[in-house]
Amino acid sequence: MPKILFTKGAVNILEIIIYLLIFIIGTLFGSFFSLAVYRIPIKESIMHGRSYCTKCNHKLGFLDLIPVLSYICLGGKCRYCKEKIRGRYIYLELISGIVFLLFSLSLKVNIYEFQIEKIMYLVFGILFISSLFIIGGIEKENHNISNSVLLFGLIIETIYIIYLYVLKINIYRYVIYLFIMLILILINTIKLKLKGKESYPIQILILCSYISIFIREELVILSIIFTLLLVAIKQMILNINSRKEIIETKNDNISIGFYLCFINIFMIILQNYIF
Repeated sequence: MPKILFTKGAVNILEIIIYLLIFIIGTLFGSFFSLAVYRIPIKESIMHGRSYCTKCNHKLGFLDLIPVLSYICLGGKCRYCKEKIRGRYIYLELISGIVFLLFSLSLKVNIYEFQIEKIMYLVFGILFISSLFIIGGIEKENHNISNSVLLFGLIIETIYIIYLYVLKINIYRYVIYLFIMLILILINTIKLKLKGKESYPIQILILCSYISIFIREELVILSIIFTLLLVAIKQMILNINSRKEIIETKNDNISIGFYLCFINIFMIILQNYIF
């Protein structure tokens, strides 16, 4: 009997360690998301070049880049210029860690069995969630949906569809959304060449097509409804608390893509629990 109890205890401890590691990996991804959200719009490489303080341009050391802990230990200020660091960084790291943990738990992976289907879905799911984090972050900061990140997502989804085809899963639904996405990207590119700017409504439709490949249609529709409700509530609050001229400025920059991305991050987790 003591031996059995010890084995169960060891199993629980091992699971806790694994899920703790997943949370830590999530915070590391969150740190990368912050870097990507800042660098992609200004066309800086996200793969090369050390991180630096955006205020004093001092290159950051290892102790400055530990997710969550560095921010807390430094009191939310740069070690070198003492300027305040935006709270967005620690929030994104924490949320990313929590999302990675919830997504892993939702798959109910048996750590003692090699389940290739769940492992592959975990990998593609993490890549999909990562793209939504970056797309949503950039849209919030710049009111623009990054074409380069969507292109990355398009490549990932194409590989995902090929993988499903190899498993002999019906891929017609996925191919239809992929085709719609390609058509919309083509239309948006033509509009950019003719008028010198992209169409935000078309970008939102491209994002919806992209999301629909990974998430069931009913949940995508539900997420759109929630997005519209959040936007409406935000505008109502602005109407109550702001002057008219401020309201008009805000109305021009409603971050629909931001809300859509982050609602669907949790929708994919909900999808795993339900279906």
